[in-house]
Amino acid sequence: MIKKILFLCTLSFFMISCGSSKNVSGAYQKTASTITPKQVEKANTNFNDNITAEEVTVADKIIWTAVTYKGVPYRFGGMTKKGMDCSGLIFTSFKQRDMPIARSSREMYRQGKRIALREVQRGDLLFFKTKGRRGSINHVGLVTSVNNGDVRFIHSTTSRGVIVTSLHENYWKRAFIEAKRVL
Repeated sequence: MIKKILFLCTLSFFMISCGSSKNVSGAYQKTASTITPKQVEKANTNFNDNITAEEVTVADKIIWTAVTYKGVPYRFGGMTKKGMDCSGLIFTSFKQRDMPIARSSREMYRQGKRIALREVQRGDLLFFKTKGRRGSINHVGLVTSVNNGDVRFIHSTTSRGVIVTSLHENYWKRAFIEAKRVL
């Protein structure tokens, strides 16, 4: 029983880990591809005996879905494991959890409630204007964790595909525009 709990804890850590933006290893990819979303949910809800299935939020499920795309290459307009763009990742992760959301980052930006960065929590969306586009929102990320002020988010970048990044990184800190709560 202890080995099973340890395995599930380790698996949960790797599935939700936000500490690295490197591509996942081949061994992990092989393991992750054989695990169903139901098993991920079960592993995460059984991680702690004090957590009940009712305490698993829609945001948790959407994040778990998004994390399954970690390492997928960038593709403009993409919404599959063959390639994803930033809004495609968010749209697909929400859609797979029966939560409708707009398809483009600019349209997503028009949804939800504005929130202060200090109020951000898992499942909120972060919007950016990157240097290539003046005056318009052109990038979106999904908050995966907030720990002691370190906001981490999953998104798809043109250079590295789907990764988890810290908002403390200078590039993203400068490009950040606003956070919104859509759930």
